[in-house]
Amino acid sequence: MAEDCLFCKIIDGEVPSDKVYEDDDILVFKDIDPQAPIHLVIIPKQHYDSILAVPAGDPIMGKIQTVISRLAIKMGVTEDGFRVVNNCGPSGGQTVPHLHFHFLAGRDMKWPPG
Repeated sequence: MAEDCLFCKIIDGEVPSDKVYEDDDILVFKDIDPQAPIHLVIIPKQHYDSILAVPAGDPIMGKIQTVISRLAIKMGVTEDGFRVVNNCGPSGGQTVPHLHFHFLAGRDMKWPPG
């Protein structure tokens, strides 16, 4: 856990969140500033600054993919579709230095994104 990381504090329960899913490795919670009717944040419980910090072969990426599939089923959006976003670095729009993915659904997504 990184000492000053907001998401690590959410994992530790120091900062409240509206949890949607949790297991030993992953936490999913509702985004506090939703950009779609369904906007969830998916984070590994182990701290990685970004997707670039995940070692090759680390199973966490496969676990996250499995959770995304389960969320799509749980949220009832497998037919209409959804978007998964990972922002990496300041120019990529990453505002919290902890690997995370946004799961967005419930409206039509535009392309290109902003």
